[in-house]
Amino acid sequence: MQRIARLIAFLPVLMLNACMVVGPDFKEPEVTWLKEWRSDLYGQIGNAKQQAKVDLRFWWRLFNDPVLNNLIQTARRENPTLRVAGLRILESRALLGIAGSELYPQLQLSGALTRVNQQRNGGQIVDQNQRLTKYQATFGDAAWELDFWGRFRRGIESANATFFASIANQQDVQVLLSAQVADLYFAYRTTLLRIGVAQRNAAIQKRSFEITEKIYQSGQGSELDLQQAKTQYLTTLSTIPDLEATLIRIHNALGALLGRAPGDVPELFSVKGPLPEMDPVVIAGIPAQLLLRRPDIRRAALEIAAQSAQIGIAEADFYPTITLLGSIGWFANSLAASPETLGIAVGPSLRWNIFSFGRIRSNVRLQDARLQQTIGVFHNSVLQAAREIDNAAISVVKARERGRILSDSLRAAERSRQLATTRYIEGYANFQRVLTAQRVLFAQAELLVVNRSAEISAIIALYTAIGGGWVEMSVEQLYKKSVRDVMRTRTNWGDLLSAPLPASADGPLGRRGTENRNE
Repeated sequence: MQRIARLIAFLPVLMLNACMVVGPDFKEPEVTWLKEWRSDLYGQIGNAKQQAKVDLRFWWRLFNDPVLNNLIQTARRENPTLRVAGLRILESRALLGIAGSELYPQLQLSGALTRVNQQRNGGQIVDQNQRLTKYQATFGDAAWELDFWGRFRRGIESANATFFASIANQQDVQVLLSAQVADLYFAYRTTLLRIGVAQRNAAIQKRSFEITEKIYQSGQGSELDLQQAKTQYLTTLSTIPDLEATLIRIHNALGALLGRAPGDVPELFSVKGPLPEMDPVVIAGIPAQLLLRRPDIRRAALEIAAQSAQIGIAEADFYPTITLLGSIGWFANSLAASPETLGIAVGPSLRWNIFSFGRIRSNVRLQDARLQQTIGVFHNSVLQAAREIDNAAISVVKARERGRILSDSLRAAERSRQLATTRYIEGYANFQRVLTAQRVLFAQAELLVVNRSAEISAIIALYTAIGGGWVEMSVEQLYKKSVRDVMRTRTNWGDLLSAPLPASADGPLGRRGTENRNE
């Protein structure tokens, strides 16, 4: 009660101070260990001239593959998940407008028209009907809650952070989409190459089977050699149907990313040739700096800002709400001698939830606990991002080292097969050596293709881990014209379907201004 009496005594002073905002101000979370993290990407960072050639927004162009470039461009235009992420920006834009409207008075307009028929019979007065029409219009019922404690300003702050978080989320979807398309595209090409390897080895083994069959029929060979040659040939042949099924599944998955029906990716029909051999990966910038620019990390920081403002909104309930009330009413009727009445009412109103029984304090604690959770999520996201960078970088390096070894091994396996086959035909070696040489050749050829694919996948993972692969999109790119037209016919969107988005700011809050349109 003593606190209440003190607040009542200082209420006039508080009413004059309309700039007070309760609750903690947002502070960007600091990741202390990043100052000491000096990962050099295991030797993957090139010199300054090389770095200038790399545009992380379009890192896939380093593969110099027009088909891949076209597929990613199409996915950015047609992918359903990316479209939904764009519509969430529109949703948060509308929520920001709602938050901004709380700062202004709310006005209601009402009116009424009443007609009364009255019939009188009997007595000394001649029977007659009387008609009376009453008019009433109320231009008012206005209420303006003054934002003394910053409740509404904190609401705008939270909605503004959520709005920028939705933009960061859409950019993060772009990052993941670019990686998914590239991964599936090279998985498709890898599967084609694996089918080719199987077919070539099956052809070699078929030739060996035919040779052993002739030798057996001539009476110079054993049936065991014949059956072993046949088994190995058919075993290799049996791997092809499963690879072809995998090819179709990858084809369908890529079609889904492009927003198309299964099998509708004609761009893949022209794909052929070996996988590209990449130069050492070049990254422009220090990994620790690039990490904090990742869209998902920026989104996590913005979620902290949005939740931080919720504490202020909850704390505002400790204090009274002061509202200016007003109304203007006009009343009249159809009787000739009746006057018209105009009423005006203006006055303040104070509402104070004194007896909350701990509900307000518990709500503040609830919001503070949620804030600490979002901070924990942010720090965990940074840790996971750093882990992804290091894991991808070492995978690139080791896949390249393994590739050099496998290339030498494949050449040795091919020479071994040739020698074993020649010696068997000439009668200097048994057929078991031929079988072993063919088996090793097939395995080494398969391993080399798979390893080259793993290296490319690691490169994709590395560029994804540092947050490459997104661009700032215009409203026209976020929403298709057909979608905008449908939404306009259904709802009055004002200029929100065409107004440009604010540019991404350097800080997580997007300090280039608060967007507030309430159309």
